Amino acid sequence: MRFHYTFQKVVDLKANEKTQAEWLLSSALGELQAQEKSLEDLIQQRRELMQSLQQAAEQKTPLSKLREMQDYVDYLDHCIARKHSDISRAHVEVQHKQDHLSTKVLDEKVWLKAKDKAQTAFQQNMTLREQNELDEMATVRFAMKSL
Repeated sequence: MRFHYTFQKVVDLKANEKTQAEWLLSSALGELQAQEKSLEDLIQQRRELMQSLQQAAEQKTPLSKLREMQDYVDYLDHCIARKHSDISRAHVEVQHKQDHLSTKVLDEKVWLKAKDKAQTAFQQNMTLREQNELDEMATVRFAMKSL
């Protein structure tokens, strides 16, 4: 006789939910990394523009061109500030997904432990049955020898 767990579909569902939570966390981490890379690119772009602005100022570039470059620096500063905000939101989302995954892992462990307990009980019951059958066979053989 084989062990059949009554709640196996629930165990499978919990495993699937955990896998889905892992995918969601992976996606959130990917988004966070993309936001951080974008911030690095903006900072590098600003750094290069500041060097160009300094060189332009040293070369007696017209004021209108310097003002145009400074306006673009201001725009990049705004983008950088917005990107910091995006990164903060992405960090919060990653934390939320990690918490969600932790909940799903714990949920799956609870069901797996219940399954293990049921399987252990089943195996003990089967062992007890086999022992009872062997005892009964020994009793019958003893009775047959007595006759």
